[in-house]
Amino acid sequence: MRDESPEQPAPLRSGYTSGSCATATSLAAARLLLLGETSERAEIVLPKGQRVTMSLAFCRRVLASDDEAEAGVIKDAGDDPDVTHGALVFARVRLAAEAGVRFHAAEGVGTVTRAGLALAIGEPAINPVPRRMMTGHLQALAADIGFGGGFEVSIGVENGEALALKTMNPRLGIVGGLSILGTTGIVRPFSCSAYIASIHQGIDVARANGYRHIAACTGNQSEDAMRARYGLPDIALIEMGDFAGAVLKHLRRARVDKLSLCGGFGKLSKLAAGHMDLHSRNSSIDLPLLALWAADAGASAALQAAIRAANTSQEALALARAQGIALGDIVCRRARGVALDVLPPGIDVETFAIDRQGNIVGSAA
Repeated sequence: MRDESPEQPAPLRSGYTSGSCATATSLAAARLLLLGETSERAEIVLPKGQRVTMSLAFCRRVLASDDEAEAGVIKDAGDDPDVTHGALVFARVRLAAEAGVRFHAAEGVGTVTRAGLALAIGEPAINPVPRRMMTGHLQALAADIGFGGGFEVSIGVENGEALALKTMNPRLGIVGGLSILGTTGIVRPFSCSAYIASIHQGIDVARANGYRHIAACTGNQSEDAMRARYGLPDIALIEMGDFAGAVLKHLRRARVDKLSLCGGFGKLSKLAAGHMDLHSRNSSIDLPLLALWAADAGASAALQAAIRAANTSQEALALARAQGIALGDIVCRRARGVALDVLPPGIDVETFAIDRQGNIVGSAA
């Protein structure tokens, strides 16, 4: 379990991706096999050229084997809320007569079972950049010492199958564990790049499996609302969280026929105001703006003042509804307009707002 955050603000720490961990451990295991070196640390070069040194939890031969070794690291994701922070990432490497590097899923790493990802069905869920990182390091080691053979590399994550249930992997058709991820090798704190990547993957998987109507939802209740309304399967429900912009921008090139956007009234009001990141640290609910929109629909001066003074967006919504002002529909119409400005022509877009009980309180199409 992580330590509690300090009360005083401090710079956020960066960490390393699971791809970096896999690269360091596979290199250490290969060095043990080829050079007899039992390492406590491994130095690797990240995709942008930075050199980093990672401490190893272990580096050892597998059952005193001459041609198989394993190494592991405890993943440090810095201050990013990464599900694999603190997990043991390990590599088992076996020497092979045939040149090249071949990848396998060990315990805790998933296997691809659906089309639409960057990997073929049946492949271990080790993404392309981590594969390139490992291949580059292992082939450089082989060249340095004149080794003409190749490597069988199995990557695993301790308790990865359970951790994967906290991610979108099951919905993406990645079964049996986690994905080995990373494009830069570094986890930037709260960058949420992995989350955005999973949104993109979710859209791609839905399209590749023939779904041309998707629903992008901010959370469980909005997913339930879209499931109840349309009977959409999980594969067509995109858990976008706060990242509306990630959905809309990806759909510029990964087109669908119909997009249903659904979220809490407050979050939809942020999109309606033009915000693409709906998280509270990056955008706020604008009660004066809600009051102005209500005024355009005929709200009295007293109602406008009450909306501006409301404690929450839900209170503002309730005040407006009590006086016959369809503020939910107004917000949805404006949110739809923002989405249409980002998307290419021809996509059928509709928006829905829900209250805290999951009831639809506004819509626009």
